[in-house]
Amino acid sequence: MDRVSFIASVQELTSRDRDLAKIINTIGYPPQWQRDPGFATLMQIILEQQVSLASAKATFERLNNVVEKLTPESFLALNDLELKRIGFSRQKTRYGRELAQAIVDEVLDLNGLAKLDDLTIRKKLTTIKGIGDWTVDMYLMMALQRRDIFPSKDLAVAIAIQEIKNLSTRPTSRELESIAKLWQPYRAIATKILWHYYLNRQFN
Repeated sequence: MDRVSFIASVQELTSRDRDLAKIINTIGYPPQWQRDPGFATLMQIILEQQVSLASAKATFERLNNVVEKLTPESFLALNDLELKRIGFSRQKTRYGRELAQAIVDEVLDLNGLAKLDDLTIRKKLTTIKGIGDWTVDMYLMMALQRRDIFPSKDLAVAIAIQEIKNLSTRPTSRELESIAKLWQPYRAIATKILWHYYLNRQFN
């Protein structure tokens, strides 16, 4: 999605939801948060599972520093001790290897995913151990720039919605999905507005 289309989608959302409009009016438009499709981005998202973005970023940078180019083959060439030194847990070492091996064995064609619909991509990626719905959501939103993905299990989204909607308790995934119906077919763009709020809320 180009920036013009992205901004038009944001404007459509703010015309529907005054809480999203308030975010834009207060702190401006969100970044588009684009990443290149491929193994490296999916590996980075796996590292971001259930840890801080800063921690995942540091591990990802160390990983890139020990290989000439991050590919499934170069990842599989690293042993357990090397990955542990980089910052990989045993679990994420396993997940990384499962993904890399699936690509090497041509079980998974990452390059071909862009041609497929969201549901088919989700089915293909979640057959790989360590890749669940949240990881797929991030890949669809960041790498493939799909506009109607909604990560209902994302903690930052839940916190942002609780705060901007003045809810007494943190909404459940089901409640988040119900709230997000208003934003279809631009739920991924709404999510980026919510992330923008979450990352800047200490300054509000």
